[in-house]
Amino acid sequence: MIYEQIDRNKRKTYFIFFFFFLLLAALGSFIGAYFFDNIYSGIVIALVIAIVYTLITYFQSTSIVMQMNGAKKLESAKDAPDLWHIVEDLSMVADIPLPDIYIIDDPSPNAFATGRDPQHAAVAVTTGLYQMMNREELEGVLAHEISHVKNYDIRVSTISVALSSAIILICSIIGNAYRWWIPMDRDDRDNNNSGAIRVVLWLVGLVFAILGPLIASLVQMAISRNREYLADVSGAELTRNPQGLINALEKLKESTKPMRRVDDASASLYIDDPTKKKHFSGLFDTHPPLDDRIAALKKTFE
Repeated sequence: MIYEQIDRNKRKTYFIFFFFFLLLAALGSFIGAYFFDNIYSGIVIALVIAIVYTLITYFQSTSIVMQMNGAKKLESAKDAPDLWHIVEDLSMVADIPLPDIYIIDDPSPNAFATGRDPQHAAVAVTTGLYQMMNREELEGVLAHEISHVKNYDIRVSTISVALSSAIILICSIIGNAYRWWIPMDRDDRDNNNSGAIRVVLWLVGLVFAILGPLIASLVQMAISRNREYLADVSGAELTRNPQGLINALEKLKESTKPMRRVDDASASLYIDDPTKKKHFSGLFDTHPPLDDRIAALKKTFE
């Protein structure tokens, strides 16, 4: 059943965040052992960078994400009446404050929600989605996004984006350090054991610098995939019309046009992969397959 899948996905999210912090601790251990000869100093440095980066992203998430995706805020219902009133009605049904509403000038159909909580949330749709969907389908898509807000998925997504970006930043710092840092100093050359240890640490750091960003991105993608089924079901329950969302997902499946401007850090926020890239194993996909989501909705509400 889809609800059992949702429960499993929630538990997976906690494990994924735990893995994030394990990765941070591992990076910090390397920094401390190699650059400061003190593992704990490196862990503290890595955690401080992650916490500061996360706090900045957390409190400025809407403006940061919207700017990265070229979104423009609607100032009143006059700018897009149908869109405004649908979001307004769904917010009342979900019992949350009206989120800020944004439009992205892009012919590829897509939408996402962001923010740190229902009181500081925003939804965005592309012009392509606004023009492609009829009112019932548009309502289904927006109910999916409002569910992300109501279920606090936006908070999970914001923190995962911030942690992923922090890990990538730390790996970049490690990579840049190798441009000037010598693996062994003169004292190390006089001590074969110490020199060998530092060479090993140097190689470990090089692996971190290369694989760290990839691992962080994979973890972020896993979090995104785990939340989509819940938002689909919650959105369908919000409108009491699952067929609207099913039809919308069918249209998204038929669309193969990628967005013109895709920010990698926020790609996982969208209702469908904005790059339209599908990988052989599915490991690098930012979203579960649309066919699986459609099948899950039909099974749940049949």
